[in-house]
This record gives sequence, C-alpha cells and structure tokens, in this order.
Amino acid sequence: MVTKLAALLSVLAVGGGLSTAVAQQAPTENKGMKAEALSGFALGKQGLEDLAQRQMRIRQITIEPGGVAGFHSHKDRPALSYIMKGGLTEHRKGGPDRTYKAGEVITESTDVDHWAENTSSEPVILISADLFKE
Repeated sequence: MVTKLAALLSVLAVGGGLSTAVAQQAPTENKGMKAEALSGFALGKQGLEDLAQRQMRIRQITIEPGGVAGFHSHKDRPALSYIMKGGLTEHRKGGPDRTYKAGEVITESTDVDHWAENTSSEPVILISADLFKE
C-alpha cells in the first residue's frame, strides 16, 4: 500500500511539474519583432456599403512567364498584392505602366481598373489579400 501511494505521489509530482512548465507566463511585450506597413487604404473611403456581406481572403497567385491577369476592375473588390518573387508589369487605366518587383505592393483600391503581365522568364508569385463579396 505504501509503495502504491509513493508511486502515485511520484506521478502527481512529475505531472504537476510538467503542467507548470507548459503553463508559462505569456509575454506582454514584443521582442525581436518588427512590423512595417507596406501599403493600405481606408475601407470607409472605398464606397462599399455592404461590409456585412464580404469576406477578407488571402490568396497565392502564380503567373507563369508570358502569362497575364486579364483586364479587370477593383470597383467591388479592393485588394493589396505583395510580390513575393519575380516581376510584373501593370497596365492601369488612366495611369502609366509600372513594373513591380519582389518586395513591392500593388495597391488596388476601388478606383483601379487594370491588367498585368509577366514578361520575365520566371514565374511571378503574389500574395493577394482582398475584400470580396460572398
């Protein structure tokens, strides 16, 4: 009986020690972290009155060499697209053509109508976050 009681107390002591190690105090300050705003726009200035019917999503988009994203409007779907790899030439209605490279952001507010092409020899990879209507 004493042996079983000692074994049980040993298990409880080890288990209690493990729960203490797992339940560490959560840090309240950031350390070794940097957050840098790359682009943005005020949702209230986008003219969208149906935010309750929208979903925020993030996608990875790959455009192969010679590939295009056909002409489209962001009137109902504002987006921010981060170029992860490669280069992309944007043809924006009412504006000059612009080539984006890795690390840059295409800001696509509701007043943007455009198309884009990959004229390079490597795929372009974008991470695009948009506010689309379900």
